[in-house]
Amino acid sequence: MKHLRSSFRLSLPLAGLATAAGLGATVLATAPAGTGAVVVAAQAAANTLTAEEKAAGWRLLFDGTSTKGWRNAHADTFPQKGWQVKDGLLTVLESGGGEAAHGGDIVTVDEYGDFELKADVRLSKGANSGIKYFVTEKLGTPGKGSAIGLEYQLLDDAVHPDAKMGRDGNRTFGSLYDLIAAPTSKPVKPIGEWNSVHIVSRGTKVEHWLNGTKLIEYDRASAAFDKLVAASKYKDYAGFGKAKSGHILLQDHGNTVSFRNVKVKGTALPNT
Repeated sequence: MKHLRSSFRLSLPLAGLATAAGLGATVLATAPAGTGAVVVAAQAAANTLTAEEKAAGWRLLFDGTSTKGWRNAHADTFPQKGWQVKDGLLTVLESGGGEAAHGGDIVTVDEYGDFELKADVRLSKGANSGIKYFVTEKLGTPGKGSAIGLEYQLLDDAVHPDAKMGRDGNRTFGSLYDLIAAPTSKPVKPIGEWNSVHIVSRGTKVEHWLNGTKLIEYDRASAAFDKLVAASKYKDYAGFGKAKSGHILLQDHGNTVSFRNVKVKGTALPNT
């Protein structure tokens, strides 16, 4: 896979780019030598798992037809408004850009500690959203605002003002929101196209990937991480980023954002 330098830690050398899977992603096979042609072998189906993924322990978090496995971040049921399941997509609907002010954020029913998460994400123009992890209801104000957790930022960097806020670009697409900036050379696809997001959490170490390229890596137990938190909007949340497990969250920030191929590898843990 391909790697980039992050602003937090130097990543590994370049090593080839992984191919993003999903509906509309063409899988190619090389034609017989000397023909100069490329043969279309198959087209990956959305919201399904390959035999290899199943054997490796991956599970779908979104089946393409229902909201099974998800609930409102501040309730036991799925939001009655603000979210839509249609045409194999899980979409948060436009509501004027308010943070968790319409349908609200949704979280997995289960919690996860060590895990890998993959999802295809499509933003509308000017959109803001995020995928949070290690979300616990012990932080933040119960029932109000967006639930608190570490966040893989999803943003239209060219249009949304948040891209120029924070510090040194740490609120741009792929960043650890308000903490670590993704490289400006990241392979983000244009608005309206699908981007493949990948989050890896092992122990206290976390990686953000985009379209097969590593963007950042960090250690939640490090002094460097604590220093970043102390200079961020999370400074007043005791124990921020230190939970051993937590929910995975899809953010309602009032803009149209669609998700598909949402899958996880890791042991689901009882709610704590």
